[in-house]
Amino acid sequence: MKITGEMLIGASAVRGTDATLRAFDPARNADLEPAFGGGGAAEVARACELADAAFDDYRHAPLETRAQFLEAIADNIIALGDTLIERAMAESALPKARLEGERARTVGQLRLFASLVREGRWLCATLDSAQPDRKPLPRSDLRLQKIPLGPVVVFGASNFPLAFSVAGGDTASALAAGCPVIVKSHPAHLGTSELVGRAVQKAVADSGLPEGVFSLIVGAGNAIGEALVAHPAVQAVGFTGSRRGGLALVDIAAKRPVPIPVFAEMSSVNPVFALPGALAARGDTLASGYIDSVTLGVGQFCTNPGLVIGLEEADLDDFIDNAAAALEKKDVQTMLTAGIASAYADGVRQRDGAAKRIATGKKGAKGETSGGALPALYRVSAEEFLARPQLAEEIFGPTSVIVVCRDEDEMIAVARSLEGQLTATLLMEPDDVELARRLLPVLERKVGRILANGFPTGVEVSYAMVHGGPYPATSDSRSTSVGAMAIERFLRPVCYQDLPAALLPEALADDNPLLLWRLRDGQLGPN
Repeated sequence: MKITGEMLIGASAVRGTDATLRAFDPARNADLEPAFGGGGAAEVARACELADAAFDDYRHAPLETRAQFLEAIADNIIALGDTLIERAMAESALPKARLEGERARTVGQLRLFASLVREGRWLCATLDSAQPDRKPLPRSDLRLQKIPLGPVVVFGASNFPLAFSVAGGDTASALAAGCPVIVKSHPAHLGTSELVGRAVQKAVADSGLPEGVFSLIVGAGNAIGEALVAHPAVQAVGFTGSRRGGLALVDIAAKRPVPIPVFAEMSSVNPVFALPGALAARGDTLASGYIDSVTLGVGQFCTNPGLVIGLEEADLDDFIDNAAAALEKKDVQTMLTAGIASAYADGVRQRDGAAKRIATGKKGAKGETSGGALPALYRVSAEEFLARPQLAEEIFGPTSVIVVCRDEDEMIAVARSLEGQLTATLLMEPDDVELARRLLPVLERKVGRILANGFPTGVEVSYAMVHGGPYPATSDSRSTSVGAMAIERFLRPVCYQDLPAALLPEALADDNPLLLWRLRDGQLGPN
């Protein structure tokens, strides 16, 4: 499939005239062909109007049609073959194996949501039978189901050109819910985005769905994204990126005449609590695993372990020595974009003024100025950490801080001081259970996922996964951007009181034509 540099507005391919953009190869430090035409107000308006017009037809399409549509997108992405992987490699400097794994995850997400659509549990079909003889007042016939919110805007992420982008988790869950989607492509992945966008566009056409179910917008600067969020047809936003960018969208959405939800995944340092028993039993292995996790993907994961908290003792000192030795063997690597590399270098320089750097990676043939990131490890006392809040801020890249606590109470104080996070990890042995039990209530209030004896990089796409957490990890801690529960972000409940049978949605009909498990008069079953 040829990349043309066009946007996809419904069924049409459109070359924008408001700006000219080019994707960039960070490994070769070179622009990529072709040039892309950036859109403006006209393209935003057209995409939003098409999505609004498509909404009712799409949400009322049979569940099987919606499921097959999601599967068709997955099949079309696979059919792109090496063309997709090679373009994504050129635009991101990510290795082939990483991108092939990410493609598998993207396709797996789509197929998971197709299965979820068929199950219909997300409709939450609930029936409370009328009680005409109830005293002192009769009860009406009450029935509830969840319906989609409406058109959703999705912003592609910088660090996952496939799994958090055009057909990634936000798009898959919104489409599964019955919401048309307008994607704002990330400027670093223009060609990758077009290829995947055309795979989605073809699935829309082949499924006989209204063209406005999907559009892909390209634009320079922030104005086009702001216009999408502000458009009255748009009813929700999915975003993965910086805190600054996410909060800007939240602000725009809140100031609309009719405010809308923004589900923004923004920043996290993912604290790891290295408990004494674990360090005594396998501190060297844990130190190696920790540094591998910090530097994985050049540290460009929102689940990167940017903080380790331990108790002052010989085993912690050994752990720190082993971690420093492991990090010093890690080479500088190319980051996703020059902007990300520059921000990382600035962040590390600022941290050098607030904490003691104890290890630095190998510069090798690349320098930090060539788009590369040099790994860096820091050590601070808990007292210093608590006095300098900037040490708890995320630096997007291969760096981490080790916090040394005098005693358990100080470790608890550090835990309490943390902002909301995506994850927290307990490295522990049976002897550590009592300390872990003290930490657990604090961590439950701070994070969306708690791990034991692992490292947080890597997020399973499943029914039980939560990839979210209290602010500023996300703008709304009540949901997740990964896993089956992500569909909940784009739904709302509607109650139908005493509606005649002819007007009831299929999910609430007496004879249960969709064969759903429903809650009828408090009893859950296929009733």
